[in-house]
Amino acid sequence: MGNPFIEDIKNQYKNGSALIKLIFVNLGVFLAVYIIGNVLFLLNIGSSDSLFNSLSLPASFLEIISQPWSVVTYMFLHRDLWHLLMNMLVLYFGSQIFIQFLNQKKLVTVYILGGLSGGIIYILAFNLFPVFKEVLPNSMALGASASVMAILIAAATYVPNFVVRLVFIGNVKLKYIAMGYLVLDLINIQGANSGGHIAHLGGAIFGFFYIQQLKKGKDFTLGFSRFLDYLKAMFKPRKKMKVVYKKQGKTKTDQAYNNQKVNNQKKIDTILDKISKSGYDSLSAEEKAILFDASKK
Repeated sequence: MGNPFIEDIKNQYKNGSALIKLIFVNLGVFLAVYIIGNVLFLLNIGSSDSLFNSLSLPASFLEIISQPWSVVTYMFLHRDLWHLLMNMLVLYFGSQIFIQFLNQKKLVTVYILGGLSGGIIYILAFNLFPVFKEVLPNSMALGASASVMAILIAAATYVPNFVVRLVFIGNVKLKYIAMGYLVLDLINIQGANSGGHIAHLGGAIFGFFYIQQLKKGKDFTLGFSRFLDYLKAMFKPRKKMKVVYKKQGKTKTDQAYNNQKVNNQKKIDTILDKISKSGYDSLSAEEKAILFDASKK
């Protein structure tokens, strides 16, 4: 019999939503880096700093070639507990809204592609703008902020008038919260964390562009989403096959299926329009159920 605490964590991760899994991965990486770093330190063969350097995203093209995995690992890496907590709070806040109107698969896709976009913008900025020439060889990016910004901006672009109740402030529309984060990043580019704020803007650009295209009926992330499904299937334990006998039933024609799909989308569009005009609380129980069911597909 295993440790009850460990078993509980495994069950929480296994049965949790995509949001819970993302938070678990970020927390797991944070703990693993420091635990392994402490072991390396005690054995006098390394430290947590050496692990951070190998997992962070360097701005230098030569450094990236030597550690290509860092374009992915950097978006799950945090240097201190405060950095981790702040990112996870905003991730939880933005993702809760995101999942209400989109789905969990899209959440993971936006997280990863938003992080990649933030990393690319960061690398390009540090190699193109002369102001970063002196710090270029030693500059490295880490943290989930670009991914988190992509999710927050995506949600705000999809339902800009969604009303959020903030402590000590009251009701605020989501678009104003998103704009506040963008303004903070823009005015802090000249600060100590220039690369971080530039990466945030890269994630924000992806989130905005992705939703704009999605509203036009174009999801350019489908190929990447299928790739994630393939990876998931590779690591998922195979279940024993069962033979199931089903009675022959009448199946829907392609035209009937497409007509139903169009009608369902019209219902969702009508509900989204209602949210934009009157807020989420104005929805009936049935309308909220329709949105909830759509988010799980």
